[in-house]
Amino acid sequence: MKQPLALALGFLLLPLALAQAGTRTEVSFWHSMDGPAGRLLSTFAQEFNARQGLYRVVPQYAGDYRDAETKLVAALRTGSQPVLFQAEISFFPRLVGEGRALALDGYLNLERTFLEDLFEPAWNYGVMDGKRYGLPLNTSTPVLFYNLDVFQAKGLKAPRNWKEFEEVAKALTSRQAKGFIFVTDPQAWLFEAMVTSRGGNLVRESKPNFTSKEALEALEMLHRLNRAGALSARSMAEATFAQLDFVRTKGMMVMASIANWPAAENFSFAFTLGVAPVPREPGGKVPMGGAQLVVLRGATEAQVRGALEFWRYLMEPENVARWVQASYYVPVRKSAIPLLEGFYRENPFRKVAFEQIAHAQERPRIPQFSAWASVLAEALEKALKGGVPPKQALEEAQKKAEAIR
Repeated sequence: MKQPLALALGFLLLPLALAQAGTRTEVSFWHSMDGPAGRLLSTFAQEFNARQGLYRVVPQYAGDYRDAETKLVAALRTGSQPVLFQAEISFFPRLVGEGRALALDGYLNLERTFLEDLFEPAWNYGVMDGKRYGLPLNTSTPVLFYNLDVFQAKGLKAPRNWKEFEEVAKALTSRQAKGFIFVTDPQAWLFEAMVTSRGGNLVRESKPNFTSKEALEALEMLHRLNRAGALSARSMAEATFAQLDFVRTKGMMVMASIANWPAAENFSFAFTLGVAPVPREPGGKVPMGGAQLVVLRGATEAQVRGALEFWRYLMEPENVARWVQASYYVPVRKSAIPLLEGFYRENPFRKVAFEQIAHAQERPRIPQFSAWASVLAEALEKALKGGVPPKQALEEAQKKAEAIR
């Protein structure tokens, strides 16, 4: 009588044995997180794989956002793309517009309490044309890093608006140091923050809006600081030099993503690091940064479900809190906030980016926006490093962007 029972038990255990033998559905995952954040993503995948037997998530670092995008475009041509891709938010609309991203509404059945627990800017960004294509993972806001020791020595406070900012930048300038280091990043995100914080936008009625009053005010301010010797303008190719200038006290303020903080900690600062919100006018906003997780077309039904189960695991409050502590990104769930009290208490500056979420807005969700922003970044460099007048530089960028289809 024991033999039939043993046989029955064998059939019951067969699915688990097969899963352990390697028949689980593989979910390839390309991301752009290195350092502590990248290591934690690998840990999350290992934990997820160990706690269930249906799916195996295989994370792979694909380079920074730009490198990963280039790699993905090549993979899409050959059909060798991953199941899950971390799409930087200015690249995300292009994937959707080109039909590469899979609409996820039919696969998601999220509880109302879960949805209400998500911060709206991060969650809302994943929707285009009334359908959900993206899922939040890493959400950031730009902040102002500054040399706290010099501020205190000069009796200065972190600027709250752009008039104060211009005055502070000049007050910080000396023969040895510039008051402000500005990086013309390829997606013009930092310049966009200077525009939205004034109440403007780079896009209006689905068209480029580079010649707006707010955009001109922002670039003219940078131009004035440049002429006064208070500005160091760097391209993204010179980003390492910008970091070194700040660390070596050749520049006193720099705008960057809050997610740059863990990388900055690799440097030996000879001063106390201060972090402040982006200067803002009444009603002004800050553009949200980061990425969305996208399931690419071509994935099997099982792979889609595996990718979504992995995302649900990432969204567990304890894991959100672990993610914030490793990466310094903004928490995307409200229930993770109590778990982060100690982390924020250790250094109150860490809370700056989180508090800005109340003033955050989504970046434009238009497939051409990434190309438009690249044109704008070139115009900023021409104005600040090539001597082109701000109004002319913005008008030329507007015409070029309008010609992009």
